[in-house]
Amino acid sequence: MDMKYVRDLASVDDRVMSVSPQTGKASRPFVGVIVINEDRKYCVPLSSPKPKHESMRNGRDFTKVYDPKGKLIAVLNFNNMIPVNREVVDEVDLVFRKQDDASMRAYKMLMRNQIDWCNTHADEIIRKANKLYRIITMDADKYRGLARRCCDFVRLEAVLDARA
Repeated sequence: MDMKYVRDLASVDDRVMSVSPQTGKASRPFVGVIVINEDRKYCVPLSSPKPKHESMRNGRDFTKVYDPKGKLIAVLNFNNMIPVNREVVDEVDLVFRKQDDASMRAYKMLMRNQIDWCNTHADEIIRKANKLYRIITMDADKYRGLARRCCDFVRLEAVLDARA
């Protein structure tokens, strides 16, 4: 992901996941799943699981991701999805290379497991992203608590459109 773009988004909506050096997150990769919402592409961020996620249930804006053995390996934060186009995203290289150390190999395997899970559940992910988008852009007043957790998709789209 183009980090300048993510920072531009964060400047108009503080719910965008931070990649700011001031918060110690400059080296954090912004990795996610690309889905089509209405006529736009959106990136739904994948996050590392935290202890609090163990007790959380999947909801309108949150989904747990598991490895083949049933271990929680990531979460999808639909509330933090951001609009993207081809110019602001990069593909992640998951090819194992001779020069990869053990930690890089483990990271690539983790990401492969995350991708496999997301591919298996692609229809559910797309449906959930589109439903949340419609709720927030058309019915936010009815879902105030949910809307407070979600990015302002319309404002973020304006930032992406201004780049064109």
